[in-house]
Amino acid sequence: MADQLEVAVLGAGIMGAAMARNLCRTGHAVRIWNRTRAKAEPLAADGARIADSPADAVRGADIVLTMLYDGPAVLETMTAAAPGLRPGTVWLQSTTVGPEGLAPLAELADAHGLVFFDSPVLGTRGPAEQGELVVMAAGPEDARETVTSVLEAVGDRTLWVGGDGASGAATRLKLVCNSWVLTLTHGAAEALALAKGLGVDPRGFLDAVAGGGLDCGYLRAKSAAILDDDYTPSFALATAVKDAGLVVSAGEAEGLRLDVAEAGAKRFARARAQGHGARDMAATYFASFDT
Repeated sequence: MADQLEVAVLGAGIMGAAMARNLCRTGHAVRIWNRTRAKAEPLAADGARIADSPADAVRGADIVLTMLYDGPAVLETMTAAAPGLRPGTVWLQSTTVGPEGLAPLAELADAHGLVFFDSPVLGTRGPAEQGELVVMAAGPEDARETVTSVLEAVGDRTLWVGGDGASGAATRLKLVCNSWVLTLTHGAAEALALAKGLGVDPRGFLDAVAGGGLDCGYLRAKSAAILDDDYTPSFALATAVKDAGLVVSAGEAEGLRLDVAEAGAKRFARARAQGHGARDMAATYFASFDT
């Protein structure tokens, strides 16, 4: 890169760590902060500087990228970062926060003179690690060139859906996408649970739909997790609980009845209550059983 950008990444979970690593690999100067420092420390081997506080991470940064758990976590972190922020700093807000969660973030950005981009991403651990996320972005056209190298480092496609990050256009699109992702996950889990209950070989089900219109990569991925009993989180079930709640709340705010989404949110919550919150969301499979 002719002009190395200083990028502060706040959040070193599954997605944030992968995004930070790809930024390091593409020549960006990365500082990373995470509430639990131990999660951020492995990124030092990739060239990232581990920050002691959000303010330390963002001080002097050209771009701040937030990838945290939810809206309140982002608001708390960016409020703590305020002493290190400077007017004109670009903020790529990539956490899934929902429309209600976005509003106070946009207000905070305005209060500190930040250039605000609403930029949630579509994808899980694998695409994040490969830099193949789909970025859904809304933000000012005259600042997009500044963020191009960052978006290209973390994703293979950027969909521009608006010129004002505060409008929530990208966040709303992300919720629509997530509603489909969560529904597919439940569908795969329930089909395999029904197969078990009926004494059907689950691989017979997968063979029956193979290569046809009912087949898809996500069905294969989540079925593999269930059949191999490998729930290493690609998308944690606890996060799915949060995102499902955002989908239901957004629908209710518009007077919509999203019966499948509401039932799915309860199903995820039941699986979390069974102790599967830290596992991949394919663990919704266990919600079909009482024990």
